[in-house]
Amino acid sequence: MITHTLAGLGWSADFLRQLDLDEIGRCSPARVAVVHRTRLDVIGEGGSLSLPLSPALPTGEVAVGDWLLLTPNGDAILRLLDRRSHLSRKAAGTGVARQAIVANVDTLAIVTSCNAEFSESRLDRYLALARAGGVAPLIVLTKADLVDASSFRLRAEAAGRGVPVLVLDARNSAQVAEVATFCGPGRTLALVGSSGVGKSTLAATLTGQALATQAIREEDAKGRHTTTARHLIATLGGGWLIDTPGMRELQLADAEEGISATFDDIEALACDCRFSDCSHDGEPGCAVAAAMAAGELDPARLARWRKLKREDRVNTETLAEARARSRAFGKMARRAMQAKRDRQDGW
Repeated sequence: MITHTLAGLGWSADFLRQLDLDEIGRCSPARVAVVHRTRLDVIGEGGSLSLPLSPALPTGEVAVGDWLLLTPNGDAILRLLDRRSHLSRKAAGTGVARQAIVANVDTLAIVTSCNAEFSESRLDRYLALARAGGVAPLIVLTKADLVDASSFRLRAEAAGRGVPVLVLDARNSAQVAEVATFCGPGRTLALVGSSGVGKSTLAATLTGQALATQAIREEDAKGRHTTTARHLIATLGGGWLIDTPGMRELQLADAEEGISATFDDIEALACDCRFSDCSHDGEPGCAVAAAMAAGELDPARLARWRKLKREDRVNTETLAEARARSRAFGKMARRAMQAKRDRQDGW
């Protein structure tokens, strides 16, 4: 059986501080490796095991990468520990639920390829997602062996504004070694990106495991899903990797800080506008408009900023309204139950 140290699994003082004195040394921490419908696969100091989920901890509240505290005999979940970082999105479709992506990740590798799949808008979304969740972003450009990647690098650097950009062939272990530096001992790297960009190939090179891959369609550079679930996998360098399925829809919510950090250049310009409520659409004294007129700000970048701000505002308001309705319904149900009990007691 493979054993691990807690530090090697990513345990830190942030999690230790959450334990009561009588739990230290008695209750064992374990990290979530896979989330199933009714159970969790976890990894602890003694190795891997599978534990059933309890009604108090439904599947939707657990993410791959989470830390759990187990009972003293190690056969049940005591509680979920607070996260150091957490990536989530508005669930796909018209619902109002939030969907967990990963937890307790150190670096988010945004994987995109040097072909028609490359999109600044998609990079913006993932960069905002990472920063909103407290995760350091990294941009990885794949399929660099097939084209001159210099223009793609410049576009990625312009969108990332200081975010590290790595350009590589995901099958080349020497080139992938640069990515491996972000998931050394005790550190966790998550891969996100569209299907067909080479995430599974990159994951296989980092972990030494043969993972399923499929060819992309030549006409639109799009691929099929090869990763169907999130898994916490040990890397060859002693760290941990979480490969994620390609996401066809990434709707941001509660990501205002992440968007502001991703578009800090526009946010800084907006602070210099004459009016604090400037919409940057023709008002006098608009510093944003002046920067565009001087060729210092790409109008397309401004349009992407506006779109993400609008989307986040609508989704955040929708989620807040749903939470408020849920609380109001809960209060109404409790009042009705109390009134029923009062009638039964003859009050």
